[in-house]
Amino acid sequence: MNLAATFALTLGGITFLLSVIWGEPLIAVLRRFKVGKQIRIDGPQTHLVKMGTPTMGGLMIVVPVLAITAFVNVVGLVNGNLQGHSTLLPLAVLTLFTLLGAWDDWLGLSGVRRGEGMRGRYLIVWQSVIALGAAWGLYHYLDIHSLVLPAVPFKIELGLLYVPVAAFVIVGMTNAVNITDGLDSLAGLIAATAFAAYGVIALLQGQVFLVRFCFTLVGALFAFLWYNAHPAELFMGGAGSYSLGATLGVVALMTGHWMLLPIIAIIPVSVTLSVIIQVSYFKWTKRRTGAGKRVFKMAPLHNHFELVGWSETQIVQRFWLVGLLAAMIGIALALL
Repeated sequence: MNLAATFALTLGGITFLLSVIWGEPLIAVLRRFKVGKQIRIDGPQTHLVKMGTPTMGGLMIVVPVLAITAFVNVVGLVNGNLQGHSTLLPLAVLTLFTLLGAWDDWLGLSGVRRGEGMRGRYLIVWQSVIALGAAWGLYHYLDIHSLVLPAVPFKIELGLLYVPVAAFVIVGMTNAVNITDGLDSLAGLIAATAFAAYGVIALLQGQVFLVRFCFTLVGALFAFLWYNAHPAELFMGGAGSYSLGATLGVVALMTGHWMLLPIIAIIPVSVTLSVIIQVSYFKWTKRRTGAGKRVFKMAPLHNHFELVGWSETQIVQRFWLVGLLAAMIGIALALL
């Protein structure tokens, strides 16, 4: 186990260095082709200064992760270690959701819905198709169809019900991380913390290749945060947020501890709930009184705290502290 942890952490360090080196030319290319973020005018006015900052930064995370994970698994497979097959599924999900997110980013920059990207219903359809394929892969090829609960000494078998449940988890986390990606460093810090937590859980289970995959992602996310620190030189975009959210869902499902996601990923879950509560309450009060009311000053939740008076760095640091503490609690529960 010590050797597995050492190798996983080393991979994370190598990925960090390669990603930081790859980041500068990527930013230069994005600026050259004017791949700049469009800021919605209905958001906080303080965000207007971010207009034009290069986006699609998810490519900076995903490309080194794909290269290093593929290389490590090729070495393992050549040596006759078939466990490397287990990382093919999260790699495929990472790739497909990166492509979907990049297409959404591109439409937001150059399409007829400039600044908004792909229509929501089409986006959900494509997310669901990929998620169902991933869920079937988990069920059929990796033979995963159970739920692990803290302090329960046996796995709860779900049978075929696992497929739609797993697809829901993947789509839910995809959009949760995307909604969280609204402030400099926020989504990157939260995602890195969650992947590190599930990497520890996978280590405790002896899933060596999954541990390596998780910490490779952590290294790439740290490199992205190098450029995404306030004031950001690069934004994650859908290419990053969709792929990270979906992959986090798959990793959680592979450990069996996906019921711990609301704890380990407490910030994305809370941010998503704030949007659901805001929209639902507004529609309900509008039907009853004719004038919609709001629970928060603005949704998602981080925008509410901006309008309350917290600075962007205060929100990010405080949300990350909550996320870190929640991740520690999640690991502790997985040990029961």
